[in-house]
Amino acid sequence: MNVIKHRHFLRCCGPAAALFLATGCALQPAEKAAEAPPSELDGMSVRTAAASDRPVQGLDSETLYKLLVAEIAGQREKLDLAVENYRDIARSSRDPAVIERAIRIAVYARDDAAAADIAELWLEVEPDNSDAHQVLAAVAIRAGDVDSAVAHLEAILNSGSGAPGQKLWLIANMLSREDNRETTLAVMERLVADYRDNPDALFAYAHLAVRVNDLERAESLLAQLLELQPDNLNAAMNYISVLQKSGEKQRAIEWFEENLDSYEDNFNLHLMYARLLTDAQRFAAAREEFQALLEKAPENVDVLYALGLLSLQSDRLADAEEHFRQLVEIGQRKPEARYYLGRIAEQRGDLDEAAGYYDDVDSGDNAIDAKIRSALIEHKQGRVAAALARLNAIDASGERERVLLAQAEAEIFMQEKRYDEALAVYNEALEKDAGNTDLLYGRAMLAEKMDKLELLERDLRAIIEQDPDHAQALNALGYTLADRTDRLEEARELIERALEISPNDFYIVDSMGWVLYRMGKLDAAERYLRRALELRNDPEVAAHLGEVLWVKGERDAAREVWETALQSTPDDERLQDVIQRFNP
Repeated sequence: MNVIKHRHFLRCCGPAAALFLATGCALQPAEKAAEAPPSELDGMSVRTAAASDRPVQGLDSETLYKLLVAEIAGQREKLDLAVENYRDIARSSRDPAVIERAIRIAVYARDDAAAADIAELWLEVEPDNSDAHQVLAAVAIRAGDVDSAVAHLEAILNSGSGAPGQKLWLIANMLSREDNRETTLAVMERLVADYRDNPDALFAYAHLAVRVNDLERAESLLAQLLELQPDNLNAAMNYISVLQKSGEKQRAIEWFEENLDSYEDNFNLHLMYARLLTDAQRFAAAREEFQALLEKAPENVDVLYALGLLSLQSDRLADAEEHFRQLVEIGQRKPEARYYLGRIAEQRGDLDEAAGYYDDVDSGDNAIDAKIRSALIEHKQGRVAAALARLNAIDASGERERVLLAQAEAEIFMQEKRYDEALAVYNEALEKDAGNTDLLYGRAMLAEKMDKLELLERDLRAIIEQDPDHAQALNALGYTLADRTDRLEEARELIERALEISPNDFYIVDSMGWVLYRMGKLDAAERYLRRALELRNDPEVAAHLGEVLWVKGERDAAREVWETALQSTPDDERLQDVIQRFNP
């Protein structure tokens, strides 16, 4: 009986290189193994000669017995016994196919000692076998033996055909699956030492560094690669990705500004730049970049969606509507597009149209919010009981849904000036989802209306304790202290921290202007408030700026600011209040 013919008794993990994958497939009965041809198991090419390429070897009774024992042991998950018997068969037969099968079982059993022993035997039979060197390299890495691992991997680099850079890519992929981070990097450093001018070698090393989360090393390697090949697009995109992962958004933007002209026709790189500008809240520049991309790809879904959101953010409602309508027309991202079309219609006061859009949002992340906004529209139309009934009918299965529903119900009570009922909603919600920052923030804003400043401060500080970079909480606490107390220095410090985190948030810029005004620094206050108004034409900002100008004695300029704001928001209470106080 041919040893090779018995290979179908066992269907284990892929080739010996699968040791690097730290995984394997279960031992299975012969009829399942027969589904895959002997030389291609688990979709991975197996370096084993076909039966016709090998001499036929007979099986004596003892060998056959061990083979059957190994098969049954594998089926019963008695892997030690399976490894022991296959190792014995490999030693006695010295058949490469059996040796390979034995290594597969040892790999699956995570028996590194047995795998190394069998791999040494394989090298005796086939001295140039790359799979055996891979197994021994992996075992050495797990033992922290850099020298041995390097020796075996150099044997692979120096054998057979294929460019060194390509082989280093394969090695980098294998190494990235090992847990011993320091050893794998030390091994790769040694392997790449003679290929520092080889772009593929540097790229492979950088790839490994990213996989093991050594971003500083990856950045350095990719920078070297870009010096060798400035037009290497993949290297450029990976370099930017590493900078982003490292939190170096500004450096990434600066790189784009210095180098993007070299990639003028590359759509994907310009798309990365536009997204990066958006993340950095440089919305005007981002919109300009996305608009240029839209000219190149008028129906690109990502570009249309981004432009819609950016236009909405900057109150360019007509542009936003056009982009979202186009998405609906081409049948892409329809739930999201309809949701934002509803938001646009609602902002314009077309409540029935908005409700129609919301009712069509039946899936996606905004589905619950769309139902909630439909309920809020009922409230805007004077149907308070109907609005609350709609909210109560929404199934809140998760924390996010519960929070949104609580916020909406509390908002209705707040607008009806039923503050105690709103507070009860927040209190009950926080009993279920204690520490939820959105609920704490909502209760803090309610507390301000109820003159419960101690509660406001406690909730906002609880948020900041959880998330020291929560710009909205820092700003809200700073603004409240500036507006309602004499703790102006403390307020300024809080707002400055918020401004460092979100320098282009008009609310925070407005708060800085307001605290400076309260401190008597009128010129500085005016500068911040004018910038805030440039960022967003908001009636509260206009009220603040007008007040500062009036106090400075520039009354005509103050009236001009207020009158301009009244044209778009004639019913704003904050604007009306400041005008009545200073210009009755």
